[in-house]
Amino acid sequence: MALEVRPLEADDYSSWRKLWDQYLVFYETELAETQTLLTWKRLLDPSFPMFGLAAVLDGTIQGFGHYNFTLSSWELNPDCYLEDLFVDPATRGRGVGRAIIDAVADRGRQAGAERMHWLTQRGNSTARKLYDSYAEESGFVRYRIDLN
Repeated sequence: MALEVRPLEADDYSSWRKLWDQYLVFYETELAETQTLLTWKRLLDPSFPMFGLAAVLDGTIQGFGHYNFTLSSWELNPDCYLEDLFVDPATRGRGVGRAIIDAVADRGRQAGAERMHWLTQRGNSTARKLYDSYAEESGFVRYRIDLN
């Protein structure tokens, strides 16, 4: 098993898109096509502060991670926020998700981030087994208000 985690590249679009569509189905949400294309464009734009990684297993993209850095009033340096993480369901359990988390954490360290954090649904028990191997659940409840 040859597993590599690397930055997303323009030629990765079709593989990323297939996984992105599955990710949206998993979270029972829909995005406008314009938003999906904007997200892809942002992930490849070196001047935009959003980053994307591809997990390549045996030559095929099997997962992705998107992350950015957020300022904190509690720390000198920014936090690293893993916004999206998805692994092809047929590949889960083979270390792909762990490799993505580790790669994002490495990039956070390199950028001087103080902490790394991410969210998932309470009922996402498969992913939470992996996440619980990194840290305890924070105990915080997220609230969100749509502003438009």
